[in-house]
Amino acid sequence: MKKSFLNNSNSLLTVMLQCKTPEAAISKIRNANCLGADAYGLQVETLMPEFQNPDTFKRLFTEMRNKPCYVTNYRYAYNQKLTDDELADGIITLAESGATLCDVMGDIFCKHPEELTDNDEAIQKQMKLIEKLHSMGAEVLMSSHLYKFAPAERVLEIAFEQKRRGADIIKIVTAADNMEQQIENLRITNLLKQELGAPFLFLSGGVSTIHRRLGGHLGNCMTLCVYDHDALSTASQPLLSTMKTIRDSIDF
Repeated sequence: MKKSFLNNSNSLLTVMLQCKTPEAAISKIRNANCLGADAYGLQVETLMPEFQNPDTFKRLFTEMRNKPCYVTNYRYAYNQKLTDDELADGIITLAESGATLCDVMGDIFCKHPEELTDNDEAIQKQMKLIEKLHSMGAEVLMSSHLYKFAPAERVLEIAFEQKRRGADIIKIVTAADNMEQQIENLRITNLLKQELGAPFLFLSGGVSTIHRRLGGHLGNCMTLCVYDHDALSTASQPLLSTMKTIRDSIDF
């Protein structure tokens, strides 16, 4: 039976892979498998263009040993010159290759400063893309990276709109400039759990150490982490070894 990012009892320890070559990704996958990773997140935009193909994707998914894989195909790194339609085609190829969970940017087809387009034509294209991915058996996450602190009302507004567009998992990334905002983000995480009625991933940058580490206990369906920190990894994502200890040791 194909594993899923949905309906799990624990927040899945998802090891993010930002690698230029499949060999580098495979090394991290094998090491993370030994440490008890639950799932993987392949950030395709960081793979060199010659490796962004079905053969490479299938090879990497096989190395994950039937663990679910979340995939992104964002606009940066090696994807900077691609159109949004080309990015969407890439997401479809990833689903065809066996990806479990596909990330659809909230402003794909029409850029928006809060990564949630309000353009009606773009929204309709997003919904059709989500329907196609679902028809292929893939799960869909919609992401909105604000990279700034947002009050609870705005976070909930974005979350419900992503849900309306058909996303299975809601992903919102804000920020915290001080401890007060980080504590508020913890409260917002709990609000999402109480009110959204859908799986979610609410993250923050800036002052985010507590939020990143406790979000899984408060309702996040995934915990994004890394096997190690190198030049390409996201510094705010904690180590898998740290998150496994926290998840397995804190009981509340």
